[in-house]
Amino acid sequence: MAETILSLKDTSLSLSGNAGTVDILHDITLEITRGETVGLIGPSGSGKSSLLMLMGGLEQATGGSVMALGQDLTTLGEDALARFRRQHMGIVFQSFHLIPTMTALENVATPLELAGVADAFERAEAELAAVGLAERIHHYPAQMSGGEQQRVALARAAAPRPEILLADEPTGNLDEATGQTIIEILLGLRARYNTTIVLVTHSRELANRCDRIINLRDGRIEHPVVKAAE
Repeated sequence: MAETILSLKDTSLSLSGNAGTVDILHDITLEITRGETVGLIGPSGSGKSSLLMLMGGLEQATGGSVMALGQDLTTLGEDALARFRRQHMGIVFQSFHLIPTMTALENVATPLELAGVADAFERAEAELAAVGLAERIHHYPAQMSGGEQQRVALARAAAPRPEILLADEPTGNLDEATGQTIIEILLGLRARYNTTIVLVTHSRELANRCDRIINLRDGRIEHPVVKAAE
């Protein structure tokens, strides 16, 4: 039986602002198993990115539970959540969030060093080579194209060999050809590390590469779409 690695039960998210309380997600119940790739799709404003943030503990649910590797993230404080993410998760955003004063190698190695990895720079160099940037490791983000910067971000997320990788529109700022490269690299992580991957995308092509598609509308799961091949 497949191991459940992410589990949400009756999970809701409401945010308060000047205009009052806004309900973002409603009673989400969902299980994701180890090594599975899941695409989250739906119209803008449907709650896709918010759901991803709940899975990563970057937003706190206002109802229900969010379980990751058996740990209820809704019971953890900010410091404990940061430690959990550092130990178990990689996160990739549409914006690359690279440190501009650091080279590609330093951007990937520094989080490993902070986590106490002894061979941080060697591992970082290997991950950059795996995403096709062996010749660019000493370049700064400003010296790199958008696609190269996203590859650095993927290498940084993959370097700790996370059990869970969350990606929010990882190809959203890229042209079609570069986006295809990023897709291959991203999905290749499962083959290398059996990483569970959950990604938000507007690209139906990318979603169709996943094992399962979850369609959101108005903060609710409209229906799960299992590919016919399965």
